This record gives sequence, C-alpha cells and structure tokens, in this order.
Amino acid sequence: MRFGPVPVAQAEGAILAHSVTADGRKLRKGLALQPEDIVQLTQAGLSEVIVARLDPGDCHEDEAARALAAALAPDAAAANLRVTEAFTGRVNLLADGPGVAVLDVAALERFNQVNPMITVATVPQHQQMGPGGMVATIKVISYAVPEEDVQRAAALAQGAIRLARPVHQTAGLIVTDIPGGPSNEKGIAAIRGRVELLDMELSDVQIVPHRVDALAKAVSQSDGDVLMILTGSATSDPEDVAPSAVRLAGGQVDRFGMPVDPGNLLFLGALRDRPVIGLPGCARSPALNGADWVLSRISCGIETTGADIAAMGVGGLLKEIPTRPQPRAKRKT
Repeated sequence: MRFGPVPVAQAEGAILAHSVTADGRKLRKGLALQPEDIVQLTQAGLSEVIVARLDPGDCHEDEAARALAAALAPDAAAANLRVTEAFTGRVNLLADGPGVAVLDVAALERFNQVNPMITVATVPQHQQMGPGGMVATIKVISYAVPEEDVQRAAALAQGAIRLARPVHQTAGLIVTDIPGGPSNEKGIAAIRGRVELLDMELSDVQIVPHRVDALAKAVSQSDGDVLMILTGSATSDPEDVAPSAVRLAGGQVDRFGMPVDPGNLLFLGALRDRPVIGLPGCARSPALNGADWVLSRISCGIETTGADIAAMGVGGLLKEIPTRPQPRAKRKT
C-alpha cells in the first residue's frame, strides 16, 4: 500500500487518509474518492490530499476484517457468537447469550504476530459474558494489508474463539444458619442473581442448622444440577463443617482454598456426578469474587481442577469491596 500526499487531480479512486471539510461538507477518512469529491476539493481550493492507494496483492481493510473474523469463528452460530458488519476495518464478535469465553490463546498470539496492522483483542480467557457482550474485536489498522498476510493470520487461528453456553439448568443452595449470623435473605438473593445470569434456575433452597449432620442430610437430599453451600460461619479448614458434611454425604472435596481475593475460602468437590461448590462468605455480596469465576465455568461444563484454581492467582487480586467489614489495608488516622 502506498500512503502519502498526492495532487487532488490525481486522487480519484484513492482512499482519503484524513477527514477534510470542503465547502461546508465533511469528507471522512476512509472514503474512496469519487469524481464529484475531486470537484468539491478542487472548488474548495485544495491542491493536495493525503491518501492511501492499494497495490496489487493488497486487501482492503473491511474485506480483510471480514475474512479474519470468518477464520476466527468459521461457524459463528455453532460458536454461540454473532458477527457484526465490517466498518473502518473492524468486525466485532458478540456473545449470542450468556456463557464463558473460550479462547485458543496460543493461536491468537500467533495471529497477532503476523503483521502489526492485523489485530484481534479479546476478553480474558473464561470471562463470563452476558447476551450481546463483546467477546472479541478484529481490527485492521491500516487501510489495506497484504492479502498473503491475511491468509496467513487466518490459517493460524482457525476457530480460536467461541462462547461456551451453560450446560446445567438448575442449581441447589444450602445455607447454614447460626444465631446472630449474617442475613440469609440478602445472601440468597445475591446467589440467585448469579445463577439467573447464567440462564439457570435456583430450584432448591434449604436453610439448616450449622451442624455437620444436618448439612450432610440436606446435601444428600438437595436437587439441582449444581449444588452450592453457603455457611453462616466462614469455612476456615478442610475439616470444617461444610467440607465434612460433603464427605459424610458420600461426596468428596477436591480443592479447599483459592488464590483469589475476595474468595479465598471457596472449596470445590462433587457428590456422585454433581459438582459441589462451597461458597466463600463474600458470595453474600453481588460484587465480583472468586466464586463467580468457578460457578461460571462449572455451569458451562468447563472442567475446573485444583490446578485450574491455583492458576487463578495471577489476576486474582480483585477490587477492594468497600462494604467488607475488615479492610485488607489499615487506614491512617
């Protein structure tokens, strides 16, 4: 592609590089200059304009963006994505419903190394998305790029972006109650909101005393594809009430604790074929915490192991929540 100033008389068919106002009319950058545009520029007294001209083998920015988007999501409907129209070298991939972004990170990194003018930006891996949320944006920075670079980038990242939709339909919640403990109503409402954002129904809510035997019985009887436990007193050890109750009910605890703050006191296990999430106390608030990361993955059928939870530590320092009763940093007085 050739870029630079040319006499107005020689600019027909070129792409206007910068917006120009002539005789009260704005000619926007990216415009392919037509004969009437040349007349208008000449009548306005302009002698030259800065333009881009495609060379043989070049691909226009919009055409390139469309081709790249088609490579990143070859079957958009199957990937649960919607593809926008190309405009100024940009195409967006939008979530077609709630879910979790699933990315081939290595492929996307290779894609972005082909040509600095060919780019894709995405949300983080496993980011929870709502309907219409932008999962990725493909942007061709210059007005044209070599066709061979477009083909190379496309080949490197075939099908690298998709949205995993929820595979579970219902969730059960067991809350343990202690005298003088936190508000169960607010906690249940916050968790119901999380579940509904994932197109699931909170189908079974039980409130039981904060004892191993009572909780184990409730765990055994709970309905729901996913089972969650919210204790009235923080679970502070793998042998505490909630993990012990899961084991007494015939389940197992695979991971206690996570390197995400807030959210450290989460545990993850299973009861037969159902995942069990021991929620940290911060899940009583609707603010983002580590439980959101685990619940969204589990609801979408994404395998979540102890190693996966350990890896959440990088990026796991979330925003300070003003309503936390014990701030992590002492304030000067």
